[in-house]
Amino acid sequence: MGVKMFLEKIKQLPRNLVRRFKAFFTQEYFRNAIILWLLALSFLINLASIISLAILVKPVDFPIILHYNVYFGVDVLNSWEKVYIMPLIGLFIFIVNTLLGLYFYNHKERIASHVLAITNLIIQLSLLVASIGIILINY
Repeated sequence: MGVKMFLEKIKQLPRNLVRRFKAFFTQEYFRNAIILWLLALSFLINLASIISLAILVKPVDFPIILHYNVYFGVDVLNSWEKVYIMPLIGLFIFIVNTLLGLYFYNHKERIASHVLAITNLIIQLSLLVASIGIILINY
C-alpha cells in the first residue's frame, strides 16, 4: 500500500504545482495594469540583454574587455563567459524586486510596490546599456 500511495502523490504533484502556479499569478498584484506592464517590460529588456549577448559575443580563447572607464581605460578583463553574469544579476534583482513588490502590495503599500517595479525597469535598462557597451567595445 505504501508504494501505491506514493505513486498517487507523484501523479498529483504536477496538478498541485500548476494549481499553486496559477494561484500565485492570479493575485491582485499581477492584475494591476501598471505593475504588469512594468514587470513585462523589465523581463523583456533582461531577455533582450541575454539574447544580444548570446548572439553577438563569440567564444574566444583570449580575455575580453568587461569594463571600460574613461578615466582609467580598461580595468576588467576576463573570459567571454563572464558577460552573462550581468544579465543574471539583473534577473536576480528582477525576482527579488518582484517578490518585495508583491509583499508590499499585499500589505497595502501600493506606492512602494510601484517604486520597486519602476526600479526594476531602470535597472534592466541600465544593464542593457552596459551589455551593449560590452558588445561595442569588444566587437
